[in-house]
Amino acid sequence: MKKKDLVRVFVKGGVLSTGDFLKIINTAQKLGSEHIHLGSRQDILFPVKEQYKDNLDETFEQIQTEYQINEFTHQNILSSYVALDIMPHRVWLVPHVFHYILDSIQVKSPYRINIVDPLQSMVPLFTGNINFIATKQDNYWYLYLRFKTTNNEPIAYSKIIYGYELHKVVTLISEMKVEENQLSAEDIFEAIDQLDLTKQNVVEELQYPKAYFPYYEGLNREPGGTYWLGLYWRNNKFSINILRDICQRCLDTNVGRVSLTPWKAFIIQGIRAEHIIGWEKLMGKSGMNLRHSSLELNWHLPVMHEECLQLKNSLVRALDQQDISTSGLTFSIKPNDDIHLFTSVVIEFDEAQNINDRLYNILYSTDFNPNAGEYQTYVAGATREVLPALLIELSHLYYEQLEELPVKKNTKTSDSKGKQSVKHQCSSCMTIYDETYGDDAADIAEGTHFEDLPESYLCPTCGDRKSSYQRL
Repeated sequence: MKKKDLVRVFVKGGVLSTGDFLKIINTAQKLGSEHIHLGSRQDILFPVKEQYKDNLDETFEQIQTEYQINEFTHQNILSSYVALDIMPHRVWLVPHVFHYILDSIQVKSPYRINIVDPLQSMVPLFTGNINFIATKQDNYWYLYLRFKTTNNEPIAYSKIIYGYELHKVVTLISEMKVEENQLSAEDIFEAIDQLDLTKQNVVEELQYPKAYFPYYEGLNREPGGTYWLGLYWRNNKFSINILRDICQRCLDTNVGRVSLTPWKAFIIQGIRAEHIIGWEKLMGKSGMNLRHSSLELNWHLPVMHEECLQLKNSLVRALDQQDISTSGLTFSIKPNDDIHLFTSVVIEFDEAQNINDRLYNILYSTDFNPNAGEYQTYVAGATREVLPALLIELSHLYYEQLEELPVKKNTKTSDSKGKQSVKHQCSSCMTIYDETYGDDAADIAEGTHFEDLPESYLCPTCGDRKSSYQRL
């Protein structure tokens, strides 16, 4: 069965209720499937032995969810909702803002739409045709277009747009048939200028997030004292029987939502501390490994491509045997032009009929930052046997180009007896840096003076730079 034969369920923004997730997997099993797949656009896919459209229509109408089979006429909306409380985020970008924006987009767009916080690095910024990136200003968004007519380069709109009006932009562009009519970014921007929108001038240019990739599996602590659980299957075949038990556990413990990642995994948030033992028992009973090597988690592969999966597994084993670190790097295996790149390293191969005759190219993104969108060839025409060695060389190149900013030595005494504590406040979100306490999460020791902080220091709440702080 090929990908086009799968039932494709659109999970808008990658977030759905536990009850709806349970209905989807029950429907998949009722139609003969034993597992589901997760797509890189935060969608759900599953094979069915016979296509009972009436059953599909009934299920997805009940949960108000779009689906398709045997066609690809519109795209799922991708968002960084899944990264909330897992990675840094804009202080104003809270769940209800995501929900309002996602719910307001009603058009079935043929284009990929991204709604992303740039402070996190789990969800890529520019894999959409229409990319909305959160600014520092409360509920205002950058707009970047990326079409074939823009040479697949992200082109920025000159204004920032109010979040609750993004749906107007989506509706306009979705009706324009951009690539069919060979419209340029300027053509689209001129049309947007005619819309009745709340806009502002760009105060600060978009800063790409650092190429830090989170370990997104297992039980992890959330800021509020609850826990989140990340689940990953090596072969992207998620057993329906196990998923049903997981959903039931969520319902029994009042966990209301599931979030899908672009890395073909899903995350359950809001697990209370008193329920952790029960979750561990469930995982043990199901035989689930919650601690895959980080080497395995940072790969992007097309759905249902057995050769790509085999190649990935062999490369992971080879790198693991050599004790090679790939922390900070992400990888794609690209068998054709259908896969949209969002990793720092790409392995693409030709279409040789005999797999044993196949040759591979290795590419890497500028500064190893996948959001740069530009790839350079490292090696062309390599055989499969030498790929591990080449990836090891490339990982060394990555670590060599990393630069550590010098930290000024603290020559002042930290004796604060009889002295008032010196504090600085972030002008963007009002977070206070108190020299008495430092910043333990950023490895800043107690008593460190603000002027001695490295220039790379970022506000722990909103991610703004040191220069945005003012002394109180």
